Amino acid sequence: MSHVPEPFDRRDPEGAVAAIVKRCSNVGRWGPDDVRGTLNFLDAAKRVDGARLVRRGVSFSLAQRFDASGPQKGWRRRTNPVHTMLDTGVDAEFGDQGFPHGIGGADDVIFMPLQASTQWDGLGHIFDHGQAYNGRRASQVVTSEGDRVTGIETVADLIAGRGVLLDVGRMIGTDGELPDGFPITAEHLERTLAAEGVSVGRGDLVCVRTGQLTRARREGWGDYAGGAAPGLSLTTADWLFESQIAGIATDTWGFEVRPNEFDVLAFQPLHQVAIPHIGLFIGEMWDLDALATDCAADGVYEFWLTAAPLPVTGAVGAPLNPIAVK
Repeated sequence: MSHVPEPFDRRDPEGAVAAIVKRCSNVGRWGPDDVRGTLNFLDAAKRVDGARLVRRGVSFSLAQRFDASGPQKGWRRRTNPVHTMLDTGVDAEFGDQGFPHGIGGADDVIFMPLQASTQWDGLGHIFDHGQAYNGRRASQVVTSEGDRVTGIETVADLIAGRGVLLDVGRMIGTDGELPDGFPITAEHLERTLAAEGVSVGRGDLVCVRTGQLTRARREGWGDYAGGAAPGLSLTTADWLFESQIAGIATDTWGFEVRPNEFDVLAFQPLHQVAIPHIGLFIGEMWDLDALATDCAADGVYEFWLTAAPLPVTGAVGAPLNPIAVK
């Protein structure tokens, strides 16, 4: 792969995105009816290869907690999860739940935006000039009934295979962390891979640790949700496209560097390329710290990863509890 970044005009985000799209597009690659995008790269043979990586049987949850103490601040009505009990032990002990022969129980309910915590962006989440993934019109894909074409349920059984951790925070940063606003380039990704002695390619699920979540846990959430953050540079679009990875996730709220790399108003331009054009599945707010500590200890940065989204019919994003097994 060529890793020399193409220059772009920091005063023209629309032109920059358009130029990248000409080089980096999977539209039509798997036919007009495709709903899987880059998950087409993750086939049965790749899953078998991934399963062979389990040696010690030690497992790591890569999910943040789903509770009211999360990072959300209400932007675009995104709130932290609200968990409420419907039946409790108090009801069972002192009330009448209507059950026979002394049996009692507890039950509960949760209300949450589907992208409140650890989640995947689905292919119906981002559009480019009214275009959804694979050249479809956005209005014909996502309606008030949800994503009727590429809803997250269409890939519920696909996201499991070889995972690779790129601990950029540890390899490039200071004390394991990158500063907010740090743009991770393809050169940074390649340096990290070389330091770890691993490679990534077709069908892999890549996890990029920046260390921002570590810092947020130490110092408080602050502007973790939507504020300045380290993340992938727009210039990594070619790397993401050429590598043929199946998905990529970070420990940050928005995956790409924030503020975005323009001198004028811009918002998530790498998303604008990656989702509707590359068809790439993007994970956000993953907790990679415990896994990173183990990888640094044993020097092994590849593992079996199962990361199935909750199959909410028509959802454009979904929560999950990714499990890495080494």
